[in-house]
Amino acid sequence: SSPWSAVRITIASSHMPCASREARRRAKALFTEKGLKWTEHNIEDDPAQRQAMVDASGRSTVPQIFINGEHIGGSDDLLELDARGGLDKLLAGEASAPE
Repeated sequence: SSPWSAVRITIASSHMPCASREARRRAKALFTEKGLKWTEHNIEDDPAQRQAMVDASGRSTVPQIFINGEHIGGSDDLLELDARGGLDKLLAGEASAPE
């Protein structure tokens, strides 16, 4: 069992064929590698959900990733955070999401 099994990860995404598909795949692969589960919300067909994502993140691109309700950013932001060692600290509750 993962030490972060209680961590809540949300991915706002679209299932439209575009560059976001590869970005979403990279984020999911990283979470899988760390033994984490996530919830994915397809916002493509729900204007209210899309607007909620934009309001929460300040961004209109997908995917947007949230951990425990804190906006992490897109896939590149997530991978950069992990490369700096910040993701593990965030997951362990030792740091807050980057601004």
